[in-house]
Amino acid sequence: MSLEAREPHLSHSISERRAAAPQQAYGLRPIRKADGRAIHGLIAQCPPLDLNSLYAYLLLSEHHADTCVLAEDAAGQAVGFVSAYVPPRHPDVLFVWQVAVHPRARGCALARRMLWHLLERPAASAIRYIETTVGPDNAASRGVFAGLARQLHAACSDSALFGPELFGPGGHEEERLLRIGPFQPPASRPR
Repeated sequence: MSLEAREPHLSHSISERRAAAPQQAYGLRPIRKADGRAIHGLIAQCPPLDLNSLYAYLLLSEHHADTCVLAEDAAGQAVGFVSAYVPPRHPDVLFVWQVAVHPRARGCALARRMLWHLLERPAASAIRYIETTVGPDNAASRGVFAGLARQLHAACSDSALFGPELFGPGGHEEERLLRIGPFQPPASRPR
């Protein structure tokens, strides 16, 4: 899983991008079947994320809408997406599969806001851990999940999961498992 696309040739700092980014509120909601094409198109615009088939995104909307988030701008365009699910044998774990933020919506902490939004849903009431896979060089993803761990007052561990040899020829980098927790879900925290 890669979070926001790395931008190795970007000449602007993160603080410059934040200053230039529009300070608009993005709508966050569960995904629907009708979102499949928009999600597929968004992922295509967020390399190095792996682009799955449109069918995979339709299945997510059918089976995992409660654990997926779509972020829309004021015009209703998809600018962010989180796909996640609860592994059947681990009902206290939320596995985050993909997090995508469109280039024009970066620098506004949208990825972390989408993840927090997910944790506040009733479907996440039993969640005590978040797991995700991240390439070793993906500083953006690592920063988002480290920040989320701090926000949850939880530990974040990093261990080997999928070595590059498992992906066959093609040069896919290692995917390391990040595990955050245990934590008390935001929905059950006193405000």
